[in-house]
Amino acid sequence: MFLFATLAEATQYVNFTDLMGEHSEVAFSVFGFPIRWYALAYLAGIFLGYWYLLKLIAQPGAPMARRHADDMIFYAMLGIILGGRLGYVLFYNLEAYLKEPAAIVRLWDGGMSLHGGVLGVLVAILYVTRKEKLSFLRFCDYIACTIPFGLFLGRLANFVNGELWGRVTTVPWAIIFPRGGPDPRHPSQLYEAGLEGIVMMAILGWLFWRTDARYKPGLLVGMASIIYGVSRFIVEYFREPDVQRMNVVEATGLSMGQWLTVPMIVIGIWLVATAKKRRQRVEPIAGPDAVA
Repeated sequence: MFLFATLAEATQYVNFTDLMGEHSEVAFSVFGFPIRWYALAYLAGIFLGYWYLLKLIAQPGAPMARRHADDMIFYAMLGIILGGRLGYVLFYNLEAYLKEPAAIVRLWDGGMSLHGGVLGVLVAILYVTRKEKLSFLRFCDYIACTIPFGLFLGRLANFVNGELWGRVTTVPWAIIFPRGGPDPRHPSQLYEAGLEGIVMMAILGWLFWRTDARYKPGLLVGMASIIYGVSRFIVEYFREPDVQRMNVVEATGLSMGQWLTVPMIVIGIWLVATAKKRRQRVEPIAGPDAVA
């Protein structure tokens, strides 16, 4: 305890306002209309993911053609926005929105759930694959490899917005967030950006480009689910729980975010464990190369 007290006294904690400014959430304005960093992060994540997806499907044995990727970007945007918003309403703030249903469509007020966005994208993939008679799991594998772009940029946007801060701490790199009170806190948004973005990208990239993982349906999306689930579960111990779901923490000892990651981890483990059994001759949707 003495050591932590000494560190607290010796460290000049960074004030978020000094670091990012008072209106950090606004990137710029167009004719007086504010363009927010969070919106730019969403768009950049989607288009970078699309660019990377084109690189992936150019390799032998791809489960989709360029036209399928073009269709998917539209449905993915719908899935992320609608799923993310509805997930936030259902998982985190249902009582408040039942009192004021019109607030559900006010996206500019904030409030998106990553778990809901994942479900939205899965529904979009299911629709595209059934319509085009493609392999659902192999399609998911390729889309999973693009997800770290959005996760990384989204968490950076959370940091720039000064939201979803961490718990009170005395670590030297703690930051005082204006809306988080006078105490220094973990910059948990940056922890998530590193784990969900950089670490996931590195692992999935190595599996895709250096191994035959993409020919074992479910392996890549299973790994993505495990990496995200474990990362989020761990970071939740450093992140301030959502105030509207403190009752969940008090009743169970785990946050809502942790409970929502449990099925992701379980499903991910099952997909990885059974992926080898689904290994089969892969006939590409585009191009001449089949992979045995």
